[in-house]
Amino acid sequence: MLAGVIGAVVGIAAFAISQTGGQLLSVVVGALAGVAVVLGAHLYRRSAQLTEVQLSLAGNVLTFTANTDMRQAALRMFFQAATRVATRPLEDGTGNLREALTSLKNLFDLYREPIESGTAPPPPLRGDSVHEIVLDILNFELAPFLSKWHPRLRLWEESEAGRNGEADWPENAAFREELRELQVRLREYVVALGRIAGLRDPERHLRRSDRPTRPTMDAGRPDVPPISGVPDQRQSGPTHGASPLPPPDGAS
Repeated sequence: MLAGVIGAVVGIAAFAISQTGGQLLSVVVGALAGVAVVLGAHLYRRSAQLTEVQLSLAGNVLTFTANTDMRQAALRMFFQAATRVATRPLEDGTGNLREALTSLKNLFDLYREPIESGTAPPPPLRGDSVHEIVLDILNFELAPFLSKWHPRLRLWEESEAGRNGEADWPENAAFREELRELQVRLREYVVALGRIAGLRDPERHLRRSDRPTRPTMDAGRPDVPPISGVPDQRQSGPTHGASPLPPPDGAS
């Protein structure tokens, strides 16, 4: 509507300058020109920087012609999964299984909502849609896992023995093992979403951080002076019988 008004004003101005007659025609032509410019810019934004991405998922070769909308959708879904237990490790004896299930259920809802509400980008004219990956994640991965383990854990939590916590749950180890298997399968889908989004190295965001601490990096370097007031261990040597410092909380 705004484009039509601007075009009409342009048409009136053109009429006043040219004084060739036909004011109404000039207004209509100007309005149509304004609408065409705005629609053209909108279509260009949606189709700009078309990128063809070919991926192999579950033995199937899929080809994605990704435009701006598809890349944005893929990027959003990538980081929704990359920051949850769907891809982050849950070591034995750590974490909370109920919270892990809740996180997976929230991811399920986040992935399903755009498809059901109609806010998802329309399917491309050629190639596969990014939401075909999402449907596979929902139907073949998340839904079976949730439908199996949610009622089992809830039954334990509501039992007399369940008051002692999840550590005593007889199926604790089996749950964690199947969760690890689910994470391996989901990782392939999530990396595919990252590649469609245009991330240079999506697997980097899913790897465990094993960065060394600064003392380890500086150890043995002759150009690093000792801190004032602290003995230089490179000269005095380690104290016999001393144990190394424990790792920081959360380090594995």
